[in-house]
Amino acid sequence: MTLKEKIKRFAPTEIKGNISKLSKGDRKALAKLIDAAKIMDSLYLRQVWSGNTDLLHKLRADKSPGSKERLHYFLINMSPWSGIDHQEPFIEGAPNPRPPGANYYPEDMKKEEFEKWLAMLPDAEKSKATGFFYTIHAEEDGMFKNVPYSEEYKDLLAPAAKLLEEAAELTDNVTLKNYLNKRADAFLSNDYYDSDVAWMELDSPIEPTIGPYEVYMDEMFNYKAAFEAFITLRNDVETKKLAKFSSYLQEIENNLPIDPKYRNPKLGESSPIRVVDLIVTGGECRAGVQTAAFNLPNDEKVTAEKGSKRVMLKNVQEAKFNKALIPISKVAMDKEQQKLISFEQFFTHILAHELMHGLGPQNITVYGKQTTVRQMLKELNSAFEEAKADISGLFLLQYLIDNNKIEKSFEKKMYATYLAGAFRSIRFGIREAHGKGMALQFNYLLDEGAFKYDEKTNRFSVNFEKIKDGMKKLTGEIMTIQAEGSYDKAKAMLDKYAVMNPSMQKILDNLTDVPVDIAPHYPLAEK
Repeated sequence: MTLKEKIKRFAPTEIKGNISKLSKGDRKALAKLIDAAKIMDSLYLRQVWSGNTDLLHKLRADKSPGSKERLHYFLINMSPWSGIDHQEPFIEGAPNPRPPGANYYPEDMKKEEFEKWLAMLPDAEKSKATGFFYTIHAEEDGMFKNVPYSEEYKDLLAPAAKLLEEAAELTDNVTLKNYLNKRADAFLSNDYYDSDVAWMELDSPIEPTIGPYEVYMDEMFNYKAAFEAFITLRNDVETKKLAKFSSYLQEIENNLPIDPKYRNPKLGESSPIRVVDLIVTGGECRAGVQTAAFNLPNDEKVTAEKGSKRVMLKNVQEAKFNKALIPISKVAMDKEQQKLISFEQFFTHILAHELMHGLGPQNITVYGKQTTVRQMLKELNSAFEEAKADISGLFLLQYLIDNNKIEKSFEKKMYATYLAGAFRSIRFGIREAHGKGMALQFNYLLDEGAFKYDEKTNRFSVNFEKIKDGMKKLTGEIMTIQAEGSYDKAKAMLDKYAVMNPSMQKILDNLTDVPVDIAPHYPLAEK
């Protein structure tokens, strides 16, 4: 594939928002937040790889043939590796493979060296070494040391903090002012707890999310968080429609298809849902496939005490549905079941996915010791957790259908839209967490007879007689492995199912003219 062909897989898309209802102060604050989001770009570029920022400077100065395409595709991926091509380098001289520890650890560090050093540390230092907000540096004696993000990235975090403080001065919303001031403090102190709580309590027309969050890029251990920013406007009408889901979460948890001892009898007290329209992104969420929703914070201490917030990016989801999912369904799905594909089901399953990140096993006990699923499953956790959220999202919706909280007519459309979505996710690549998690689900459900493949038409369909049992069984198996903290069982399941199925490959081969995802630009932020 040429670079031009690779670029074509991302459909140029305008992502718009309406600021007409914002106060003058909030409009000025929004401008400061857009500037802060740009700093997250610089932070993330540095976190990906030690040579990343220098390479970008070289690409911008390069005037040789093909230089425009190289720069363009670098900016789509925020690196010289193509995320939807199994992180293959597309620029000469970039390491192959991409450093699994990104730029969080010394590039020549072996996993075994880190684990040996970790075993010698006192608990407080061990917690930092495996925590979200510390990089690892090599010492001259062959050992390592923890360096807080506030020190590692001080040159960028200090100006970002200043912009947040200036935005806090401009806004007339008390909860936004509180969050921005506390997040500015966190950038300089490396203590994110108070600002995470303030983010959970946000009640503002502007809904910003900014800081270090996701751990996908740390393929060595899934410990370290990457910087990102979503600057959004709350969609009040859609938020009210979906808020009812929060009231059912404890009931869903109490009925999960796992041993009752693994269920959480008391979920975190707050699980707000926000539907928003995106204004601009920064950092990790700008790279490659665009985020359609998220569930944060990831810090287990905060989620245990306060729950987590689900944020749905409605204008992004509409763009993905129209530019990718509908065209995919016309190639991949049984013609009768194509009629069942629906944006409402697509949107609601994404919400259910995000809700389920906060349910099921999180803080667990293994051999009498308190730990977390994330720390036990290490680099397998991201893909396994994405599979859990996807399949148990169907469990949540099916439970509400069975208990007359959602109309029965929702059911078939939900499963057909989910199947069409499987092809969309696997196109992201089965080395990427979401694609790998979806491959696990797809192959498991195919083995269970929940999906059917017609070799004559080269199309798939849902077997409505078997999909519910298969979905429930897989939800139980994944969550039980998480509750046990079993790295070996998780690895065995991923090794067996997270592979490219030949019939799936035939479908993917026929999707060459369908965009894989969107390449957004933000006219309001640019203005």
